[in-house]
Amino acid sequence: MKIIKNFVVLEGIDGSGTTTQLNMLETFFLQNRAQQAMPPFYKTYEPTNSSIGQLIRRALRKEIALEAETTALLFAADRNEHLYGSGGIEERCERGELVISDRYAPSSLVYQGITCGDELPLKLNRDFPNPELLLFFDIDPLNAQDRIAHRELREIYEYLDFQIQVRQRYKNLLPLLAEQGVAVEIIDASLPPSEVAGAVWKIIEKLPIFNR
Repeated sequence: MKIIKNFVVLEGIDGSGTTTQLNMLETFFLQNRAQQAMPPFYKTYEPTNSSIGQLIRRALRKEIALEAETTALLFAADRNEHLYGSGGIEERCERGELVISDRYAPSSLVYQGITCGDELPLKLNRDFPNPELLLFFDIDPLNAQDRIAHRELREIYEYLDFQIQVRQRYKNLLPLLAEQGVAVEIIDASLPPSEVAGAVWKIIEKLPIFNR
């Protein structure tokens, strides 16, 4: 399986803090970009903000109803453009940018694996390259539910019974990704955000892109 150097992915159940940590990383890079050791940084996420990604988000918000298989196909199409489209992940990584994405193919293997079975997500995602580093933000689903309890609208996956399955599927998937050459690190996401950010940075700063 191909590995994209300079590509980092943040994964976790809903409420684990991946988006918060990505935003904190962006702020950190902006504040320290004058340092010569800091590579160019690009923040991204899935679903993307493309027309395909926006359609997915409408389905997640229950604004439109899609079959589970249709959602899996849309995620794969969005990811293909995310990777290979103009200004996409592969292009940016190849020119020396550090690309960090809030979710990537593992999310599809986990979430769509639950909703429509493993066969289709595996087929759709098997040829996508892996990231150099994957950070899994681990938290008890009950604690994660407390974090998202204030949201006015729950997305279709943001319920306790579903998230319990999501966490277990991630735990089953991570060793397989490690066998494929991905550097997998598990972060205790129950800690305060500042402590989580410190743990994240200690891992990221060891990437080869910082030692050129």
